Amino acid sequence: MLKLTTVLNRRVPVCLFYLLNLTSSYSKKIMLIQWYPGHMHKASKEIKEVLPQVDMIIEVLDARIPFSSQNPMVAKLRGDKPCIKILSKSDLADPEITQQWQTYLEQEQGVKTLAVTIEHPEKIRQITDLCHKMLPDKAPASKLINTLIMGIPNVGKSTLINILAGRMIAKTGNEPAVTKTQQRIAIDNGIVLLDTPGLLWGNVENKNSGYRLATTGAIKDTAIDHEQIASFAAEYLLIHYPDFLKARFLLDPLPQTEHELMQAIGKNRGCLRSGGRVEMDKVAKILLAELRAGTIGRVSLETPPMMEEELIELAIIREEKAAKKKARKQIWKGSN
Repeated sequence: MLKLTTVLNRRVPVCLFYLLNLTSSYSKKIMLIQWYPGHMHKASKEIKEVLPQVDMIIEVLDARIPFSSQNPMVAKLRGDKPCIKILSKSDLADPEITQQWQTYLEQEQGVKTLAVTIEHPEKIRQITDLCHKMLPDKAPASKLINTLIMGIPNVGKSTLINILAGRMIAKTGNEPAVTKTQQRIAIDNGIVLLDTPGLLWGNVENKNSGYRLATTGAIKDTAIDHEQIASFAAEYLLIHYPDFLKARFLLDPLPQTEHELMQAIGKNRGCLRSGGRVEMDKVAKILLAELRAGTIGRVSLETPPMMEEELIELAIIREEKAAKKKARKQIWKGSN
């Protein structure tokens, strides 16, 4: 199977037979998820300008979706700068899958990972030691390490900064887009953090990644359809974490489809309208809230093999779009 970096860095030839037979478990869901406030666009431009001046990058990822929460801009612009990928909220993620991701991500040259949670701030403080280990030439205290710290909205970046600094500096909140401007923060051991607003990108190309970002709360709830996002999450949980659903929602036997699951949850939780109809929007909000809080269980929404398959599928779609675009150009040229 092709590596993620291979798929990202070169075009994959189209095989019609493969295109017809390669399908994602969630490909039937086609809602496009985009949320890109103006301050994010401004911050993206500023990051591109400041990146040549920093020594290393700290990218805070959501441990439940390490791939979907990676900003593609980092891979394009960081060059050979060292990068620490922090898997935040690891207490909410499946620990076995988190380990798989750490092993996978560290295959890339110059990348180290650290799985953390705010419940164990002592592990977060290891970041400063890791910075010095990755930049040994900056060991003397007189040499500052200028570090760019970035991450998607609501990933816990501000809380992490406050723990590293030992004081309240970055504004925190339980919703995306709290930090809206860049700021420089000096912490112990000669490290300077350049904080950035939580960033998404203008085009979440992999639609499943868009659903995962919405499921974990990286996209404001006012910008999503709760029922569709919850349906995506319900389908995934039925396949990968059925025992969690049984235990949390007292369901035995377990429903077979996501619609049946949400109906059953609605009846168990009393989400009923007149006539006994289930209020699906209310059920959707309950399911998403409990998944995000970890009360359903420690759930990871993607694995390295899953991402490899989806990226191959995405590369094929790109090839198909490029072929159609080329054909349209040829037709246009022929008509003139």
